[in-house]
Amino acid sequence: MSTRSLNWLKFGGLVAFAFALGLLFAGLLDLPSRTSAQEKARLASAIPTVQAPSIPAAKPLIDLSEAFAAVADHVRPSVVYIKAQHTEKPTQQRLPPGMERFFPHFGQPQHPELEQGSGSGFIVSSDGYILTNNHVVEGAETVIVRLLDHREFKAKVVGTDPNTDVAVLRIDAKGLPPVALGNSDDARVGSWVLAIGNPLGEGLTFTVTSGIVSAKGRALQSLPNRGVGSIQDFIQTDAAINPGNSGGPLVSVRGEVIGINSAIASQTGFYSGYGFAIPINLVRTVMNQLITDGKVHRAALGVSIANVSLNDAQYVGLPEIRGVVVKDIPNADSPAKKAGIEAGDIIIAIDGKPVEYVGQLQQVVGFRKPGDVVKVEVARKGGVRKTFDVKLEALEDEPQVADRMNAPTIDTEAVEAGGSLLTRRMGVSVQALTPQIAQELQIPADARGVLVTNVVPGGPSWDVLFDEETGGPDVIVAVEGKPVKSEADLRAAVKAQKPGSVISLRVYSPSAHLRRVERIKLSDAQ
Repeated sequence: MSTRSLNWLKFGGLVAFAFALGLLFAGLLDLPSRTSAQEKARLASAIPTVQAPSIPAAKPLIDLSEAFAAVADHVRPSVVYIKAQHTEKPTQQRLPPGMERFFPHFGQPQHPELEQGSGSGFIVSSDGYILTNNHVVEGAETVIVRLLDHREFKAKVVGTDPNTDVAVLRIDAKGLPPVALGNSDDARVGSWVLAIGNPLGEGLTFTVTSGIVSAKGRALQSLPNRGVGSIQDFIQTDAAINPGNSGGPLVSVRGEVIGINSAIASQTGFYSGYGFAIPINLVRTVMNQLITDGKVHRAALGVSIANVSLNDAQYVGLPEIRGVVVKDIPNADSPAKKAGIEAGDIIIAIDGKPVEYVGQLQQVVGFRKPGDVVKVEVARKGGVRKTFDVKLEALEDEPQVADRMNAPTIDTEAVEAGGSLLTRRMGVSVQALTPQIAQELQIPADARGVLVTNVVPGGPSWDVLFDEETGGPDVIVAVEGKPVKSEADLRAAVKAQKPGSVISLRVYSPSAHLRRVERIKLSDAQ
């Protein structure tokens, strides 16, 4: 045997010995004899497969779930994530003279801070137009838009309208997937909707939540005063909306956008069950004007208005509580005043179409052209109905700022004899408006009357008239069109009315420098 053959024989023996030794150790350690795949197959065969149950009653839910998923798949590519950036310039701080040596580093130049906010939006045209909220991009120097496919674009702000909280952006892109804009008037309370957006910033982008339309025609008193042209006509929904959802779409189960998610009602700043969206019909009008002219043009009747109360409806004989009451006509050259409309009238129709509430009237009139003539139907005391042709004027959209002053201290216990009648019937105490008080409150000569010194909580005038402690004091100028110059005049006017009847008051608010009409239902007390 050659040396080479002998070496190969030795090597083979060593390999065989090593293999036998490995088997011995495997037996001693009790290692598994099956692979993991084999073990899984054995266990699977040991546990029988359970088939999904057939539940016919669940089919509508399955169909609804599939519909939600299909709508979300269709709309999500049209939703965008928006980052708004602006630079906060540092304030220059100075030390008192002589203190510089104790604080050598104080007052050194500070670097500007970059402030960033985020929100949502959605694509409305294939060539890059995007809708969002004004408050998402307000004051931004740079606006970045991110698509669902992670592409980012620097956006141009085409136009904004703070009074409806609508903004239009545009990015330089083609072939984008636009959403379908629906008809928000067709949205019904109780119908299913989806909210899509980017709640709470970067980590939860393109989130989908579901709910129903909870109400329509909502106004939010907590929103800041955005000017005389501010329109509040929100769709309320219980679909979860949080900070960052602003500007995102509220979508029907047809896959159509019916609103822009804009606000939440919350004491914590996070979702508490109620969200609010701007109706897309209103948004569409604003969007078209911003794209065409870069701003929104509005028309006006030249009146101050409020929603009708129960007392208002009873006063003019309306069978239901609807319409808009003319609280005041501030200017002598108001188109409404020229046409014959009076303070206290209740607007019940425009061009033959019923008016239900303030937000609706603002939209019907506000987006007409200045100079257009509209037919305004009003209701007056005694069931009188009149129609006036009103030529609309351009709305000067300046915020109304109340110049509040410190009201003088009033002795509410100094009530003349007979004051108890006013307390029983109206739930108020009043006093004469002296020249000194009139001067202190800056009350004009044509707004003199009697000063409200106390309003009885829960009484007929509660939440209608205001004393010093509740935001006043108000001045009652007239009752049923007759001037009131003293408490005796007011007492006589009230005594002449039947207990339980509704009376009309002209009131002046010194704190806001505003006039208004109020209706109060007198108590039945004798």
